[in-house]
Amino acid sequence: MTAKGTSALVEQMILDHLCYTQAKDQYSATERDRYVSVAMAARNFIAERWIRTQQKYYEVDAKRIYYLSLEFLLGRLLMNNILNLGLEREFEQTLTKLELDRQQIIDLEWDAGLGNGGLGRLAACFLDSMASLGYPGYGYGIRYEYGIFFQRILDGHQVETPDNWLRYGNVWELARPEILYMVSFYGKVNSSVSRNDRLRMEWVNSENVMAMAYDYPVVGYHNNVVNTLRLWSAKSTREFNLDYFNSGDYVRAVDDKSRTESISKVLYPNDQSLAGKELRLKQQYFFVSATLKDIIRRYRKFHKDFNEFPDKVAIQLNDTHPSIAIPELMRILVDEHNFEWDEAWSITTRSFSYTNHTILPEALEMWSEDIIGNLLPRHLQIIQEINRRLLVQISYRFPNEPARKENQAIITRHGRGLVHMSRLAITGSHTVNGVSALHSAILQQSVFPDFQQMWPDKFTNVTNGVTPRRWVLEANPSLSTLITDSIGTGWLKDLTRLRELEPFAIDPVFIEQFQQIKKMNKEKFSDYLKKTVDILVNPDFMFDCQAKRFHEYKRQLLNILHAITLYNRVLENRPEYESVPRAIIFAGKSAPGYFMSKLIIKLIHCVADIVQAHPKVREKLQIVFAPNYTVSLAQILIPAADLSEQISTAGYEASGTGNMKFALNGALTIGTLDGANVEIREEVGPDNFFLFGLNAQEIRDYRPHYNPVDILEQNEQLSQIINQLSDGYFSPGAPDLFHPIVNTLLGDGDRYFVLADYQAYIDCQDRVAAMYLNRKDWNRMAVLNVARCGKFSSDRAIQEYAQNIWRAKQVQQDT
Repeated sequence: MTAKGTSALVEQMILDHLCYTQAKDQYSATERDRYVSVAMAARNFIAERWIRTQQKYYEVDAKRIYYLSLEFLLGRLLMNNILNLGLEREFEQTLTKLELDRQQIIDLEWDAGLGNGGLGRLAACFLDSMASLGYPGYGYGIRYEYGIFFQRILDGHQVETPDNWLRYGNVWELARPEILYMVSFYGKVNSSVSRNDRLRMEWVNSENVMAMAYDYPVVGYHNNVVNTLRLWSAKSTREFNLDYFNSGDYVRAVDDKSRTESISKVLYPNDQSLAGKELRLKQQYFFVSATLKDIIRRYRKFHKDFNEFPDKVAIQLNDTHPSIAIPELMRILVDEHNFEWDEAWSITTRSFSYTNHTILPEALEMWSEDIIGNLLPRHLQIIQEINRRLLVQISYRFPNEPARKENQAIITRHGRGLVHMSRLAITGSHTVNGVSALHSAILQQSVFPDFQQMWPDKFTNVTNGVTPRRWVLEANPSLSTLITDSIGTGWLKDLTRLRELEPFAIDPVFIEQFQQIKKMNKEKFSDYLKKTVDILVNPDFMFDCQAKRFHEYKRQLLNILHAITLYNRVLENRPEYESVPRAIIFAGKSAPGYFMSKLIIKLIHCVADIVQAHPKVREKLQIVFAPNYTVSLAQILIPAADLSEQISTAGYEASGTGNMKFALNGALTIGTLDGANVEIREEVGPDNFFLFGLNAQEIRDYRPHYNPVDILEQNEQLSQIINQLSDGYFSPGAPDLFHPIVNTLLGDGDRYFVLADYQAYIDCQDRVAAMYLNRKDWNRMAVLNVARCGKFSSDRAIQEYAQNIWRAKQVQQDT
């Protein structure tokens, strides 16, 4: 069909959906009705491709990849799907003809509340790349009724309100009421002996909940592939108890339904209480139980036994959250399909692979035996048996090294049994990967060295990546057009072709266009802030951006200490320092119960107020907090950034993907040798990266004798700032407000080496300011960052997973 014919079809679909789906005419239709009609028209183009894709996978009996993740941070899908379908021009022409405002239509879509930070966004990028490369991939997770939370700022404090992202429904999801599985909790395990003298275990007297499927299409880029993200929603087995209702106890009548369906109500419930911990574990088991049932159902359509299961099924655990899937598959094989243990274990370990995303001890999940035993009694027995066999294997392999048992045991006992889910995931998987070269090295050398020595071939690295379709083509269309006009369209499917941009780094015409695009993006972000939070940011200032989840190791505190340093310099008229008007922009959410991170958010706002109140300072410095950081906000902020703050304590960040997004959009990086920063610096060249701070090994060596007070006594600028925080300079109404921050830095030993890296950071920021004054060199460096970051595509990462871990092949769809 011609483009003109397709445009006409798009128009007819939109009008038909307005009439027949929305039952509205041009007079009664709301803006939301029009958005739904446009999205439904796009979905029409998806549907046939979706059906054909799944049919093709069955036709060739493809090995399928199942990506299990508690988070999928999808962002808005309308433009992403239209771009991947290759129908941007047709939809653009139709919207213009119908006098519909494109941006207004886009803005009516609510960001899907299915994730929190980098873990969920990585999962979304990976789904995009699997579809765009033609791999038979499926995402599996939970359809949370409420997202992480909607962040509001009141008097400088983060306030959490419910993120009711499904308030108006979701045009992209398709309910599949026929895909319904029973998931069991609690109960007890009975044992019996079968006729062939085999011990049989039966899980009985359980409480049951139903898992119902909701499907989202995952559209590949220009290849007719549409994969599936399947999310599970908890449904009660009983709508309400009629006996209670008839007796007048209306609350108890619906109590079972409410309690059951709370499983999929909220992303990451507060797990400080026992009930919260239990609900968190319930969520994890709920989605993996339904997922494994679904995987086995699909597999057994064409396979009568499990002999080929690992050859047709690759299950990727995205961090430790889904690792309860390992004992669940063992339970299914042993208890329901009568496999002997060794045969079941062989199938299980050849099917699973595990991605670790953190070295933080608090993030390496552990559950008490009591909680697992109460909630999942059969699974505790299976974990105990896996642990027993592991310890026997360790004793046999390393008879003279008893400490290995403590270091590798899945269950450890210090007063009470604790189940280490990361160790379970390692033991039950054929491959374990970190997500950057540095992170993988730390995992093998420091976090799990005994496992690495026992199974050296099990460990590998796959550095993270981001999808260029979302993070350049959609987020930065003007830059995408400039790149395409210069080197062609091939970079969207092979990001390494961005290297062809290198000669343009010294092309004055290209540089002028590049600079104008950056200015336009800064103006767009400034307009967004003015419209949403009534903050006016000067787009002529350098945009110095730190946008990420708040955590002490990410060191937003170090960034605000630099802001205070700049403030003090302006007040003191320090002419020896190069002065560049700078807007320091923060965005990100703190976990609701994370006191210190929330206090740092308050400090940022207090300093921002002081800066804004001083006429002389605000001519040189602005401090801005963009609330409720989402994928959609990131797509506006990242293209506007001049400087990308990647300043985590070396050795703590697994990889990071924000660093990649900023660099691909022409921001220069100031950062430590942490996570993927190391590889970004290698790719772009040391001269095009602002490096500072201690590296991971130096921090390990320094920690035993590190005394932050010594740093303070030797640094006048830093002492002044600490005194200002202690004396209530930035919080005159509450002088003690920031004492906990001071105590963390001085009294508690400065765990994240903020003071140790302070002076190196300040000196590096001075180099940044001096370079920014030389716009010719700055722009050359920025273009080289774009040109040399082709490695950091999620397409490359998925190719590595597919070839080295999943052993899966691409499936060519018919055109």
